[in-house]
Amino acid sequence: MSVSGASSFAPQDMGAKTTKTTPPFHPKISPSEEVKTMAPDPVAADVVVTNKSSAHTTADDLGLTDREKEQSCGWGRFTPACLQCCNNANGVLLFLCLFSFTQGVIVNGLVNVSITSIETRFELPSSNTGIVSASYDIAFVVLALFVTFHAGQGNSKPKWLAFGSFSLGLGALIYSLPHFTTGPYVYGTGQTETCDIGGNSTSQDCSSGSTGTGLRNYLYVFILGQLLHGVGGTPLYTLGTTFLDENVEKTNSGMYIGLFYAASTLGPAAGYLIGGQFLNIYTDIDLGRTGDGLTDADPRWVGAWWIGFLMCTFLAWSITIPLLGYPKELPGAAEIKANKESEAHVKGGADVASQPDFGKSWRDFPIAVKILLLNPTFMFVSLAGAFEGFLTSGLATFGPKFVEMQFSQTSGWAAMLCGFVVVPGAAGGNILGGVIMKFMKLKCRGMLRLCIILGGVCLALYLVFLVQCPNIPFAGVTQRYTNSSVDPIVSGLNLTSQCNTDCTCQEEYYTPTCGADGMQYFSPCHAGCTVLTDTDGTKRYHNCTCIFYDSVASLADTIQGKCESTCSTMPVFLAMFFAIMLLTFANNPLATGATLRCVPYNQQGFSLGVQNIFGRLIGSIPGPVILGAILDSSCVLWGESCGETGSCLQYDNQHMGYSLLALMLSVKTVACILFMAAYMSYTPPPSVGMVKTMTQTTLTRMESTAEIAVIST
Repeated sequence: MSVSGASSFAPQDMGAKTTKTTPPFHPKISPSEEVKTMAPDPVAADVVVTNKSSAHTTADDLGLTDREKEQSCGWGRFTPACLQCCNNANGVLLFLCLFSFTQGVIVNGLVNVSITSIETRFELPSSNTGIVSASYDIAFVVLALFVTFHAGQGNSKPKWLAFGSFSLGLGALIYSLPHFTTGPYVYGTGQTETCDIGGNSTSQDCSSGSTGTGLRNYLYVFILGQLLHGVGGTPLYTLGTTFLDENVEKTNSGMYIGLFYAASTLGPAAGYLIGGQFLNIYTDIDLGRTGDGLTDADPRWVGAWWIGFLMCTFLAWSITIPLLGYPKELPGAAEIKANKESEAHVKGGADVASQPDFGKSWRDFPIAVKILLLNPTFMFVSLAGAFEGFLTSGLATFGPKFVEMQFSQTSGWAAMLCGFVVVPGAAGGNILGGVIMKFMKLKCRGMLRLCIILGGVCLALYLVFLVQCPNIPFAGVTQRYTNSSVDPIVSGLNLTSQCNTDCTCQEEYYTPTCGADGMQYFSPCHAGCTVLTDTDGTKRYHNCTCIFYDSVASLADTIQGKCESTCSTMPVFLAMFFAIMLLTFANNPLATGATLRCVPYNQQGFSLGVQNIFGRLIGSIPGPVILGAILDSSCVLWGESCGETGSCLQYDNQHMGYSLLALMLSVKTVACILFMAAYMSYTPPPSVGMVKTMTQTTLTRMESTAEIAVIST
């Protein structure tokens, strides 16, 4: 009888007949020890794992040579001994962390940083770039079920991961291609900064924005690049997590998953840092152009957004090679599977999913989906995670804008402050959750209980959004001009007053200017300033007719930039926001662990695929859209370009804070209720202890009778 397909143990000399016999004595392995080290594979029902000290000496006797070759690290027949030191869970964790780091750099870092530059360079409206951003999640939703079910049929997860890494690099390469297939960047003539009484104001050149230029057609190239990014990310957070869990002891699983998720949170920080530095370089630097006459503060400036994508292309492809070398199953995985206890929900379809041939055919696909959808614990955890993702994705997108507007910070400094808070909080939270799982040795019910507790604490911490700062007086927007009787709060927005009527100021370019009277102006021209001086890079404007300082007009000056806020509550907000991120991301490994425990063993990868679909359809896709719409509802000043409404330039801080607080409390409450429902609906396997897997039960029975069958070679 051959090893493959064997369902019972047959002696070597009896053909297909099975007899009870004692195992042959080996001088290095006692009979009792050999029985303990031989474990049938729960998937293929094959036996045999030996301890490392006797792997080579007993390979021929036990018929493990072919299996050992299958579990070697290498490419084809090239499996050098020096590579085997990486053929373990630690090696897999290293390359998965590099993979998730690279994915975070590209998708959550470089893409977000480059959006503004791409809009300017290729004349794309924000609605189109929103489609580009959503393309990643769309690809994930389309492919997740196929990838996870195909891998669950016994196909190699490392091969899928290698394919994902290659696709990620290819997407980054395609995303950078528009830079090389277009000509040099041609920018307009700019704007008149100061008041030129009786002169002609330079208007924005709108002719280049016509569709005849063909630049907007590059939208489809960016969408294709993002779709490939989604193809690359699909196996990473489904099969990668499952492959780790399959090859480590259950007590260590939380730690490994926490480190894996922590690496993914460091990627966006690196992406923002690297991408931000490249944006200080002119986009056509490869053509020897430096953008003479422009500075990075000019709204026409386009930085070298494409360099980071090229770098990440080669980084992603370099990870593909080692991932291709990993076997379908790591050495020792059979022992780990045999020793694990099933915690699947009692009515979660474990009896059907545990059938040896289940999941080997696509005809089982509808049944596999039905099993998960009818598992109440899995569904409640998945929906709770989706609502958590709704909040985290929205805050990641608009958190910097909230800090910028509430506390009157520059956009760059606000992004850095949020990075300093979010990245350590997210990374630390994932590690914290993993450490708690390891040292408290939590089972499924304990993980769900802790998710509820952490969610309740976060719910209280969200009250920090009541910490607000009053709006800085904005002439013509939130407060009337000093020499005007028109109140914009009563009669509506009015940037024109008697003091700047003859200046013919533009409203296409927003150049915030802080007057000596403590009021903010739309631009130096709107402040009535006629003289500009530039001292050490600091622009000052003089003879400003709209500013009264010490009751004397025209003697005061302004400084380019927003007025500094006297509000001192920002440190309190950032400290509480860090705590929110820490506890929110601490739920990640806990919820993932609960998901993997409450479903049948051979459905773990597929369950993560289904769960991620819920997370994107309910969470990360609509989250930023809805949160952005709520922010837009508090806008009091919109930018305009060529007659079209642009982005919001000024928000009502109080309205913004209250709106966000109401949304977050509502969504977080729903998430907590769903975690409670998961906890209450979960029914562990019967009896005091957990029901062991079929493989471990078989081994126990074999040990109790001290009898074993020998596989024919």
